[in-house]
Amino acid sequence: MACSACSANVERKLNALPGIHEASVSLAGRSALVDYDPDQISLETMKQQVNAIGYDLVIEKDRSVEQIRRREFQLLRRKTVASWILALFTMAISMEWLLVGGRDMANQLALLLALINLAYCGRQFYVVAWRQLRHATASMDTLVALSTGISFAFSAFNTFWGEAVWGSRGIEWHTYFDASTMIITFVLTGRLLEERAKDSTASSIRRLMGMAPKTARKSTSPTPSPSTVGEGIAKTDPIVVNDTQEIPISTIAVGDILEVGAGEKAPVDGEVTWATSFMTAEAAYVDESMITGEPTPAVKRVGDRVLAGTIPSQGKLRMRARQVGGDTALAHIVRMVQEAQASKAPVQRIVDKAAMVFVPVVSVIAIITFFAWWIVGGTTYLPQAILSAVAVLVVACPCAMGLATPTALMVGMGKAAERQILIKDATALERLRKVDALVSDKTGTLTTPNRNIDFTKSDNLPLEERETLKPYAREAMAELHDMGIEVYLMSGDKEEAAKYWADRAGITHYRSKVLPQDKENLVGQLQQQGKRVAMIGDGINDTQALARADVSIAMGKGTDVAMDVAQVTLMGDDLRAIPEAVRLSRSTVRMIWQNLFWAFIYNIVSIPLAAGVLYLFNIDFQITPMWASALMAFSSVSVVLNSLRLRYVQ
Repeated sequence: MACSACSANVERKLNALPGIHEASVSLAGRSALVDYDPDQISLETMKQQVNAIGYDLVIEKDRSVEQIRRREFQLLRRKTVASWILALFTMAISMEWLLVGGRDMANQLALLLALINLAYCGRQFYVVAWRQLRHATASMDTLVALSTGISFAFSAFNTFWGEAVWGSRGIEWHTYFDASTMIITFVLTGRLLEERAKDSTASSIRRLMGMAPKTARKSTSPTPSPSTVGEGIAKTDPIVVNDTQEIPISTIAVGDILEVGAGEKAPVDGEVTWATSFMTAEAAYVDESMITGEPTPAVKRVGDRVLAGTIPSQGKLRMRARQVGGDTALAHIVRMVQEAQASKAPVQRIVDKAAMVFVPVVSVIAIITFFAWWIVGGTTYLPQAILSAVAVLVVACPCAMGLATPTALMVGMGKAAERQILIKDATALERLRKVDALVSDKTGTLTTPNRNIDFTKSDNLPLEERETLKPYAREAMAELHDMGIEVYLMSGDKEEAAKYWADRAGITHYRSKVLPQDKENLVGQLQQQGKRVAMIGDGINDTQALARADVSIAMGKGTDVAMDVAQVTLMGDDLRAIPEAVRLSRSTVRMIWQNLFWAFIYNIVSIPLAAGVLYLFNIDFQITPMWASALMAFSSVSVVLNSLRLRYVQ
């Protein structure tokens, strides 16, 4: 897909198919998120229908998406290099920088070079445009095919009949093969730069996917025999041949026993069956920072859970595989981020609707431009009329407009994932920026309960021994206050405890002895006051309020029910992630509007200049087809590069 019209065409086609409940297509992510009934429609049918309108739907189980992208990028690079060579030679001949004989011979050689350029380097534009024409749709490929086809056909006509038709009437005539070849060249160059830049927007996903190793060591026993424990770890037995063998990660089955050494990545989710380290013979220390953000290694003993991608920093362990492949927590995180990046903000849906009519409108403007020049100037101005129409078709490409929102969302959500903040969809990201009230649960959210005490006697213990305030909680609340966000603490605990922990965290508003309904009621009351409310919690008792809030936030160590309801999940215990998520939301939405502003301004300014409006004011300036293609490529690349600035926003 090359522009927002492309993604809109694919989305419309998928949504029209029986059995598909909803389809959302991401231009920046080159992906489709489809909710469908497999009893009514198959993936193969979807693929056939999408192929019919000029695109290829890749089914991941059949082919590697990354391999296809690499191959397509290499092919695009080869075509771009070839196009530059052909275009420069064509221009040198057309401009008479390179003398190859008489005018007829020069024009015929330029025709041959241009034909090779269009047929090899620009072939996909014409193939896709033809398929779309058959299905009454259009996209950027349509504009490129029309503009280059018209300029080439007019130049070919002039090559053989120019003197007879124009010269005999005293009209000066030229060929414009250099314009048609440079349009192809600049468009391909723009796509190449755009693909490279967009590749950077997906870097966060690749880093997440790279957390899982490609191979694993399978063992025959949940615990090593005395002769294989050795290796200088808490034992002194002699080292003998180990009872493990290396296998591809794709062959791991539930129940398999796997061994993971220090510095190695756990291949799947599982349960520890044996662990040892220098510190203790009964536990290993595992770095889970890439999942939870916690810098301190977690102690893992027999029966504890180990997640795919985490790394033993001290010792080694054996684990029984419990979740493999797409069922692991890491795979769930990757899938959640991919789905979030593929989702659409409300503003993007408006842009998509505009893109559907944009290409037909531009085509009409080009036709009007052509007849305006021809009618005003007569036959003498026919070449000028054609070139002006071609320039309008080229300069008005909707690429920048279509990339404005999805590229910013991809970077923003990817950066959030790197900070252990998982955002479910674009709507949640957009809403976060408007939040001005936060309702927070206490136990498990603001504080960590001390599980080493007898809870039946906890009422007789000092408050600071029953629970512990989470690290940086006070700093997080202070940041939220500075951002204009009021925090309300809601606790089912007694008044004394609620007040104590509210004071410790720097929270002014608090309520004690509340029930789940009370939390939901408070959210509703704040909303009636005109506030945009976020709710953060970790338990089943928080789900009512989470569902009612404008933005729902769950702690990653909370219940599955809370995380299912929540739009945002914090994987770690550092509550500073909340103000960070709000800042990131504000930066991302601001970037989206910047991109859209410049994309629309580009078209508003460029189309009249390409049509030659300035001649009405006796100003001898017009955007030529060649420069139109360069500007079009630059506009798309600039939007992507602007979105990449989000990666450096603090």
